[in-house]
Amino acid sequence: MTSTENIELPAVESRAPASAAPAADPGILGLPIFAAGSVALGLALVGYVPAAAVGSVLPIVAAGTGLGLFVATLWSASLGQTMVAGVFGLFTGFWLSYAALLLGLNHNWYAIPTPNVERSVALFLITWAVIMFALTVASVRLPLAYTLVFALVVVALVLLIFGTLNADATLNKAAGYVVLAFGALGIYLFLNAASVSTGGNAYPLGRPLVK
Repeated sequence: MTSTENIELPAVESRAPASAAPAADPGILGLPIFAAGSVALGLALVGYVPAAAVGSVLPIVAAGTGLGLFVATLWSASLGQTMVAGVFGLFTGFWLSYAALLLGLNHNWYAIPTPNVERSVALFLITWAVIMFALTVASVRLPLAYTLVFALVVVALVLLIFGTLNADATLNKAAGYVVLAFGALGIYLFLNAASVSTGGNAYPLGRPLVK
């Protein structure tokens, strides 16, 4: 019989199971870039720059927010996150079309007669108010913070509609404060996503309106 006294068994290294890495979250890009465009637009509306200089927001809303949200949309779609991709895609369309509106009006690309400019802007605002209202309704199963962002977007658009049609600077300024409010919520949601992605705790986001 062969002796086994001098045979050493390989040591089995005891390892604790590795913790799973946080799931990829396109919100880490989409949320702060959304907030950046919101802060820029809000500041313009409350009068930080003169009304004639509202085009100063274009570098941020077009090259920053519009492009950044487009990337976040593609990222979300690649992960199969349908609702997230839809939200980021809608806001991509909003910010890029807003940039196109400003550029077109400032350079007369659309040949809109001056007396019809106000209603043309109102048409833009009404269209997006309808879409954002639908998005608000569709978001009632999401945490409340998201629904509140979308609802505030609708409020801002409605204020701008009436401010535009009535040439009411007070309503436009009020819309600016609402824009800053949903921009602040966007920053809060980003901080939540950043905390979770770095292994921290999630922030309270509120219960969904519908379970």
